[in-house]
Amino acid sequence: MARVPTEAEFKRLVTVASQGRYGPRNRMTLMLSYLAGLRVGEIASLRWGDLLENEGKVREQLRLSAAVTKGGHARVVFLSARLRKEVEQYRGSLAQPPAPLHLVLVTQKRSTFSANTLCQLMRGWYDLAGLEGGSSHSGRRWLITRLAHAGISPKAMMMLA
Repeated sequence: MARVPTEAEFKRLVTVASQGRYGPRNRMTLMLSYLAGLRVGEIASLRWGDLLENEGKVREQLRLSAAVTKGGHARVVFLSARLRKEVEQYRGSLAQPPAPLHLVLVTQKRSTFSANTLCQLMRGWYDLAGLEGGSSHSGRRWLITRLAHAGISPKAMMMLA
């Protein structure tokens, strides 16, 4: 079962992942996992048009098509103010403004991530941060745990899970 990091461990994980040439991309990956509860396959398939409105503003809701979700059911994910700020910061770190059809996250060879490759990358960050038992699913569990502690209804959490 995926380990749920504490707040301090999460901060350490973000610090570790944010270092180096691909730090902004890596940080964005973690934020999409932890702050939106997205699965790695959903993260890997995201395009800028999914996150940005026509005028360039970050959307408040992300619509995931049935083609990219587990179980084949389309769903809507709400983007918190914190996550919208992270998206803005990441977009600002890019060399060129992204086009709507461009992938949000690309490999060092400028191609799409597979879910498996993204899982392996995330696993490496957990290892570097000294967080045993962390996985690509830890972000979803972390978010759901935080929502439960905040008193969010079980029915609302079931929609996310």
